[in-house]
Amino acid sequence: MAWSDPMRSLIKPGGRIAFAILIFAALAAAILARPEKWLADFDQAFYLSIAYDLNHHGVFSNGVFDDVDSTRERPSPGLFFAPLYPALIVAVTKLDPRFHRAADCVIEAIHKKRDGGECEVYARSMLLVHALLLALGVLAIARAAETIFDDRRGVFWIAGTLATIALLPDAELFSFVMTESLTFFLYSTAALAMVLALKRPGIANTVAAGLLFGLLCLTRASFLALVPVVIILIAINGRWIAKTGLRATVTQCLVFGIALLAVVGPWFVRNGVSAGKWAMSEEYGSAAIVERFAYNEMTWREYLLAFPYCLPEIGESIVNRAFGPQAMERFVYNAPKSFFHAGRAHREQLKAAHGRIDTVIGGLVRNEMRERGWWYVAVAIPLGWCGLWVGGYLGLLLAPVFAFAGVMAARRGRPLFLLYAAPPFVMLALHALLANHYTRYNLILLGPFCAGTAWIMASAAARWRSRWRAGGREP
Repeated sequence: MAWSDPMRSLIKPGGRIAFAILIFAALAAAILARPEKWLADFDQAFYLSIAYDLNHHGVFSNGVFDDVDSTRERPSPGLFFAPLYPALIVAVTKLDPRFHRAADCVIEAIHKKRDGGECEVYARSMLLVHALLLALGVLAIARAAETIFDDRRGVFWIAGTLATIALLPDAELFSFVMTESLTFFLYSTAALAMVLALKRPGIANTVAAGLLFGLLCLTRASFLALVPVVIILIAINGRWIAKTGLRATVTQCLVFGIALLAVVGPWFVRNGVSAGKWAMSEEYGSAAIVERFAYNEMTWREYLLAFPYCLPEIGESIVNRAFGPQAMERFVYNAPKSFFHAGRAHREQLKAAHGRIDTVIGGLVRNEMRERGWWYVAVAIPLGWCGLWVGGYLGLLLAPVFAFAGVMAARRGRPLFLLYAAPPFVMLALHALLANHYTRYNLILLGPFCAGTAWIMASAAARWRSRWRAGGREP
């Protein structure tokens, strides 16, 4: 037995490295197996056009939302999108000239400077970066689960395996040059840092959490909503769980805020100085809210059918067979009559009429709330329900088991798990109220879903081992 502990200390990191490689290989294979995408499809041109302007003009612009043809002249600074993902694209174009040429070609084709048929459909290097980011996010989930449930053997491995499997159905999404992989990675690592800061309050862990949440906000500005949430969680933890005392808790909140401000502050100042807008973004939030108004046209029939329809993999086929595909056609984003297209058309009409939606959004919101405010809030319930079901078929297991794990955590004194789960559900509610029902925005739910399910599975395995041993046998 003398050699067992040293051997385990050597095997443990080696096993985790092998596990990480397997996760990356599985995700990369799934993503690269998807058909190659024309780089102007979906929202890819939003980010590629900004990267083009950064590469050729040194300007972070509004990309395709500018009125300037940036293949001929220098665009103005913009702040419609957050800066981190376009910056990542620029970094990859510097490392891979082939991707650089393909990305430039498609933007020049959009501006009618060349035939799109000349452009190579290529983004392999970017997709490998996506797979790497997703794998690191999975490992962060696994480590967070292990930190929260440190008395349960195997939680790390179970949570990591579940998270990997749950991401595979979205390989098609990750094969587009869009932000989801970076968002998933940054949120998962920020949430891990938050868990460490709550479990072991200290300057280093809290600074790490603040820096990572700051980077997350530079990927999607809506994550600013989590800043007060995390501060509240730190306060709850300091007052009732870790009981660090008022002074230490206030200090921890300040350290978190200062670290976050150190990351987002320069972007805020840049926007004020260069773009003349002292804010984190412009128009993006207003555009999302206007598009969300379209869902208020939902009928009671659509409202009720949304609950079975949004069950992953099985719901759509069940509802279509029972009520016909036209019953929920407006929930299908690429259908001509979809809520998505109606909302986008309304947005374009407002932009054409007023130039900027930010200048009129206040009045639009007041009118909407006055006319059907109660229905606006009510519609958020099925939208939140639809956004909840991440993970494909596995989501049918993860969501219910998470709910059970939440009840068990409350009963058995596992408050750290509940604190870990709070931010993703805040974002779920925010998206339901201000955006839409698509699960692509709620992949961060996989953290608490997989951690909770891993805990339940590891606990069941521990009980089985105890019973087996009680019978006089070793498993």
